[in-house]
Amino acid sequence: MMGDSMMGGMMWLMAIFWLLIAAVLVLAIAALVKYLFKK
Repeated sequence: MMGDSMMGGMMWLMAIFWLLIAAVLVLAIAALVKYLFKK
């Protein structure tokens, strides 16, 4: 039981971690596109 909950926790942490990275990437790309089109 304990090992199961630990794996679930790790999966949640990884999912949140990847979501944060994806959000940062999307924001960076959006900023880059705005910057390029502003010129």
